[in-house]
Amino acid sequence: MAPDISSMETVVQEPEQFEKLVAPQAAPRKYKIVYKNLITFGYGHAATIYGFYLLCTTATWSTVIFSYILLALAAIGITAGAHRLWTHRAYKAKMPLQIILMVMNTLAFQNTATDWVRDHRLHHRYSDTDADPHNATRGFFYSHVGWLLVRKHEEVKRRGKFIDMSDIYANPVLRFQRKYAIPFIGTVCFVLPTVIPMYFFGETFNTAWNIAVMRYVFNLHLSFFVNSAAHLWGNKPYDRNIKPAQCLPISFISFGEGFHNYHHVFPWDYRTAELGNNWLNATTLFINFFAKIGWAYDLKTASDDMIKSRAERTGDGTNMWGFGEKRDAPCDRSE
Repeated sequence: MAPDISSMETVVQEPEQFEKLVAPQAAPRKYKIVYKNLITFGYGHAATIYGFYLLCTTATWSTVIFSYILLALAAIGITAGAHRLWTHRAYKAKMPLQIILMVMNTLAFQNTATDWVRDHRLHHRYSDTDADPHNATRGFFYSHVGWLLVRKHEEVKRRGKFIDMSDIYANPVLRFQRKYAIPFIGTVCFVLPTVIPMYFFGETFNTAWNIAVMRYVFNLHLSFFVNSAAHLWGNKPYDRNIKPAQCLPISFISFGEGFHNYHHVFPWDYRTAELGNNWLNATTLFINFFAKIGWAYDLKTASDDMIKSRAERTGDGTNMWGFGEKRDAPCDRSE
């Protein structure tokens, strides 16, 4: 659990009878499969394979470029919107930017932003325990996608009731998304990405639809890898006692979310990374742009002295970014 998160996210007082969960922790459990999700994910991945084939064989270059743009927009809707803005309140955004981020987040369709924030705040408070929705202590598959194929752990349901969501419920932009979730998400995430290539680029419905599903599934996995790989493999320069790790390949594919050891130590830092190394951090560059035009403001950061002090006190002695010589490979198995 990130030591500073309590200063940024309010938590309702838990009942005294809740036992303390110390990571890594995973008690024996019986999994109850959610067959609807199993079928949906099965179809989505089958359509993704077919969609990738169509992307390589029949799709126009316009559709290829269009699909990548949507992939990037959807990813940043998660990273800059649901994650850094609404979950961690690492910066503030004026209404136009919030609307833009809400639409981009809708394009990603990882449930509503409200659902995403609740799960992620729970994840940080109880990281890598049974109250973590995607507890990485249970292994790669569970933390990557398996947690969505089974019923939630009882600890997730019990303790999730005590995560303060008042700021999210009071947000009119997120209330709109939640109120009109089915028609709005369906239109933004699936209908328009199918209809636009058909109308403007001459694609058949078969090609446009399967490529739209492929893009959606790719977006899911970009986020899933942060939950799985970035909690299992990599260096721990800031806190050697937690599972989240620094993994550069994940940062590259997830638009800057793979500096995960840093992020769990300083979850309120809008950069989720340190020392101005933003070449793998497209989300930070996105936020910086809107800060320049005044739509993003109150950007919270950890000072270089704070970062260095924490690294010297609790880090594993490795270094990726600038306190002397770099000694480790980008993503070695140091667990």
